[in-house]
Amino acid sequence: MPSHGRCPEQPRRARPVVWSAVPGPTRPVVLLSNRGPLTFTAGDDGQLSAKRGAGGLVSGLTSLFAGSVDDLWIAAAMTDGDRAAARQGVVDADDLRVRLLELDAEAYRAAYDVVCNATLWFAHHGLFDAARRPRHDRRWAAAWAAYRQINGAFADAVAESAPEGAAVLVQDYHLCLVAPALRAARPDLRLVHFSHTPFASPEWLRMVPDAAAEELLHGMAAHHACTFHTRRWAAAFEACCSAYGVAAPTTGVSPLAADAEDLAGIAGSDACATATADLVELLGDRQLIVRVDRVELSKNLLRGFHAYDLLLEEHPELRERVVLAALVYPSREGLPEYLAYRQEVETLIGLLNRKWATPGWDPIVYDPSDDFPRSVAALRRSDVLLVNPIRDGLNLVAKEGPILNDHDGVLVLSTEAGAWDELGGAGALGVNPFDVVATADALHAALTMPAAERPTRAASLRAAAGARTPADWLTDQRTLAG
Repeated sequence: MPSHGRCPEQPRRARPVVWSAVPGPTRPVVLLSNRGPLTFTAGDDGQLSAKRGAGGLVSGLTSLFAGSVDDLWIAAAMTDGDRAAARQGVVDADDLRVRLLELDAEAYRAAYDVVCNATLWFAHHGLFDAARRPRHDRRWAAAWAAYRQINGAFADAVAESAPEGAAVLVQDYHLCLVAPALRAARPDLRLVHFSHTPFASPEWLRMVPDAAAEELLHGMAAHHACTFHTRRWAAAFEACCSAYGVAAPTTGVSPLAADAEDLAGIAGSDACATATADLVELLGDRQLIVRVDRVELSKNLLRGFHAYDLLLEEHPELRERVVLAALVYPSREGLPEYLAYRQEVETLIGLLNRKWATPGWDPIVYDPSDDFPRSVAALRRSDVLLVNPIRDGLNLVAKEGPILNDHDGVLVLSTEAGAWDELGGAGALGVNPFDVVATADALHAALTMPAAERPTRAASLRAAAGARTPADWLTDQRTLAG
């Protein structure tokens, strides 16, 4: 692959972020994301109704934006109802101010499927099968032009809608090219980009066409600051800037937090109580290993199941005494790699259940439904939580589990998850995600951990996982905006 000249200056080191020590500036906030906080539906009378999204960034931040007359959330319209809302401009709904963008459908699909999901996601998570993919042909070049077009539409919308002097918080790899045009059109704005994913090493970024990779880095560097979940990902971005001769902006480290208040509300719901009762009936006095994931290549489901297989092989005393609840739901099945992966996951689950099951005991309970109250019930009851991604920007489940758990549960966590940087020193058992033997050993250590050790370790994890709030994350972004 072609080499790139190195920047004559060393990449700028991360500017320290004082987490929530002082209130951030009082600039109004415009938040940009691919998906918005609300989904709209049109009734028979044509009236629009809005429903809030759940989980992750949306659940963590909607409460912070609620009731504000200055803050604005801009996102792509996804449904027919969303597109109807988009035609109304800025919409006040469910105590939020939202502007949805009705984008060219063909351009959006090319940008989202080909560039975002099949290229940038794979590069940042180290997922390419280099002998076969990527293959950047004319179709890819057209998709990159579409990605540029979609980013331009977001930039135009912000330029039209942002209050004077606003802090514009641009979210993730979908929107890396917004800043150059926006800074030219609205120099009064302060722009901060946050990456929810890991960031590719220079070697992995070179699997993206050279001109596109350089344009992407210049686009990110046009922000006043770029922020990441961990210093590791910030350093990777800085290294890429250096390798491509791009002057790195100020970088910051600001891990997203689980929303403990939202989780407590779900844990106290009737739906969660029903799921808990079902789980208690299923388990009896058996121990419970839980994993909660999308069926996504980076989540490393197959090696997790192989580790469980090895655990049962090497420790026959655990047979019929433990259940693995795999709450894993389909994702991105428009991409052939993801559809094939789900089929491989389901085949392996079936094989292991046939191999080990006895009358009255299925070693793996598989639930492909995206049922968050059921996931919360499982996280509360788990003896062991397995989070073993190949690479992950953070992995919010690794924080949600210890916050919710009331069973002195143990966390087995990949050292390649961004959450490891916060939880590794607080009692999580770290594993190399590629090492099935080490993962099986960690599961055994977690299941057999002395009862006297478990409460102290669980309390330490709970404190570390709950040390920050979504408000802290937002304050960090506003502070970096200046």
